[in-house]
Amino acid sequence: MSKLKGLAKGLLVAATLSSSAVYAQETVVWWDFLAGGDGVRMKQMISDFNAAHEGRITIDATTLEWGVPFYSKVQTAAAVGEAPDVMTYHASRIPLAVKQGILQQITPSDWETMGLSEDDYAASTWDAVTVDGAQYAVPLDTHPIVLYYNKDILGEAGLLTEDGVPKGMDSREGFTNTLRALKEAGVQYPLGSVTADGNFMFRTIYSLMGQQDGELMTDGEFLAGDNAGKLTNALAVLQEWTNDGLQSTYTDYPATVALFTSGEAAMMINGVWEVPTMVDAHKEGKLFEWGAVELPVIFDRPATYADSHAFAIPANKGEEMSAEKRQAVLEVMGWISKNSLFWATAGHIPAYGPVTQSDEYKAMEPNATYSSLTDNMIFDPKTPLAGVAGPIFDVMSTYFVPALNGELEPEEAVEEIKYELNDM
Repeated sequence: MSKLKGLAKGLLVAATLSSSAVYAQETVVWWDFLAGGDGVRMKQMISDFNAAHEGRITIDATTLEWGVPFYSKVQTAAAVGEAPDVMTYHASRIPLAVKQGILQQITPSDWETMGLSEDDYAASTWDAVTVDGAQYAVPLDTHPIVLYYNKDILGEAGLLTEDGVPKGMDSREGFTNTLRALKEAGVQYPLGSVTADGNFMFRTIYSLMGQQDGELMTDGEFLAGDNAGKLTNALAVLQEWTNDGLQSTYTDYPATVALFTSGEAAMMINGVWEVPTMVDAHKEGKLFEWGAVELPVIFDRPATYADSHAFAIPANKGEEMSAEKRQAVLEVMGWISKNSLFWATAGHIPAYGPVTQSDEYKAMEPNATYSSLTDNMIFDPKTPLAGVAGPIFDVMSTYFVPALNGELEPEEAVEEIKYELNDM
């Protein structure tokens, strides 16, 4: 990790913003929601930033509770002019924040000052922070879900390709056959999934909708036209795997990770943020040979749900940010974006293109293997009802769990979901 951190620093020694324009010492108040491995890495990056800008800019960072508590705190603080100077934000939450009036626009002049532009980002990532043609955040990463797999188990069962990835990744029939072959080989759970948490499974289900070019919301209506059928198809596949004993049932998040790391599950669908867990366990000799790849193509084309951690500037009511402070904030966002190679060790795919295109990133595994999914990412629909811990998640979760576990027919689940979402 220290080598990667050194490479990350070296990647941008010459790319620091024109911070020489900031002559006076500026303290940038920072809020984030980054815990665990994310938190450890970001604290190191903040420390590196402060060391590189000693005597000019200091980040004063606070970590708050992830999810609803964080966003409620931001909304309340912005309303009374006490929000931070800069904060982490999920791209999926930006439409709601814009409606609430709690984010400042990142202007064309700001992008120029940071030395960043639209060309540096994947089109879907740039679009995710854009509302009505204006940008309201600076993307730091994308953090999709991927398929983790046990190379030892699949190898013994003859289910790895010459490239060392699972067989059958290009079709529903092919991947289901791989799951069945694992079952026949005596594997208790061919696939581990977080089937007890519909909020989490939204990621997988929405990915399978996207593989059919399905959309959750069109022209202000949820599941219009054939989109209800596409959601039904997605649920039907996952229910089939459960009913056939190919996927774990009523499994919560920690149990899903435990099934995979113990070898009871041969594969697992989970976020890229679990990569450090696997890397560390393998280094300690506590984990088998493993890999992570883009989700299998179950339907028509590759598509994977993703969200982005991004940096945003709160719109503090009654408090106007000085030109010097804004310059310092832009320096923070630009510098960390350009030095995000180290952030990739948390499993995330850096949003800043020159980092992922670098030789250093291409040497990182399994990151470089699954980074191809950047071309196939789909984000939440542009509505204030979407986003992390948003009401769309809550409604769908209620019906996803029984459907995934074979206790509710997919058609019935989708009918209820469609009614409740449109009723909102």
